[in-house]
Amino acid sequence: MSVDQETATDDEPPPADEVSTATLVGYTAAALALVAWFLFGWLVQRQGFVASVGETAGAAFALLLAVSVIGTVRRSRR
Repeated sequence: MSVDQETATDDEPPPADEVSTATLVGYTAAALALVAWFLFGWLVQRQGFVASVGETAGAAFALLLAVSVIGTVRRSRR
């Protein structure tokens, strides 16, 4: 038995799919929107640094939740 056969098991997950360009563009747009949201709240609305960070963190967690739900729905269809 060779070394490759010893290390390869059926318990290993398949290799992950590559991330599409559209996904990377979407993540970049979301990150830029969150930075803009932070700067708008802090500099334009003058609501304070901590309040702007908290509001941006809340928006980021909401986006993460939406991405998670969408990913779960897409995987369940396969």
